[in-house]
Amino acid sequence: MDTQVNVTYITLDGYVNIHKYRYLYFVIMFTAYILILCSNSTVVYLIWIHPNLHEPMYIFIAALLINSVVYSTAFYPKFLIDFLSDKQIITYSACVFQWFAYYSVAGSEFLLLSAMSYDRYVSICKPLQYPTIMRKNTVIMFLVLAWLVPVCLIAVPAVLISNKKLCKFIFKGIICNSTVFRLHCVESRTLNIYGLIVLVNLVFLPVLFILFTYTRIFIITYRSCREVRRKAAQTCLPHLIVLINFSCLAAYDVLLLRLETDFPKTVRFIMSLQMIMYHPLFNPIIYGLKMKEIYKHLKRLFCKM
Repeated sequence: MDTQVNVTYITLDGYVNIHKYRYLYFVIMFTAYILILCSNSTVVYLIWIHPNLHEPMYIFIAALLINSVVYSTAFYPKFLIDFLSDKQIITYSACVFQWFAYYSVAGSEFLLLSAMSYDRYVSICKPLQYPTIMRKNTVIMFLVLAWLVPVCLIAVPAVLISNKKLCKFIFKGIICNSTVFRLHCVESRTLNIYGLIVLVNLVFLPVLFILFTYTRIFIITYRSCREVRRKAAQTCLPHLIVLINFSCLAAYDVLLLRLETDFPKTVRFIMSLQMIMYHPLFNPIIYGLKMKEIYKHLKRLFCKM
């Protein structure tokens, strides 16, 4: 006996002039996806094959870049299909999966940046204790927590919203982010409170911890010689640039839901492209060019080619 499964479709109303520029969008996004895969994978490969890069700082960088690849792979195939389709639609279950992937990776990014700031703090402020504190087991524990904690925290609301009744079927965006809650018939106060708790644990506390560690680093290096200040700036600056960049994008996402601001369609589209194109490409460029040891190996690799 056949059982009929009801599939709920949502119209993605975030694209700008898609029918006019569909092929241009497709070429740009396909090129961006290939660049993201190649640039991130290249740096991860260099960290993997060179023993002098098998240090906690570079391992955390590799984890960040793996996140970029996972993040992009969760979204880009759908974008490419949308650009070539007459209708830009998505099933509600696929939308929930996008939402889950979006916030799991975002939470993981903040936790990894926290681990990197702690690594820099111990390296610069407690250099003699560094080998005993940042052991292999400690690094593995940080990596597991950075990947597992966000997944567990985001999985709870993902399961809860997957069975919510929808009253709206037009989504004002191209990525299923926090504004997906506006499609529900009834707003859940419990989910809103839980969302705030997750936001504090995955964003606010890690950012405060990062600011505390870098403040301590700057105070100690300010009192040290010029060489120590130069080395500290060389390793800490790329992390801070990535943190500021990602925090600005995260702030936009929070404001979009909490303030219920109705941004113009073009602004939403541009900000969505920032998240899916700019940030995954930004990380390997910053770490590849600004981190001296990685840059050396990149230069050798391209010289050989």
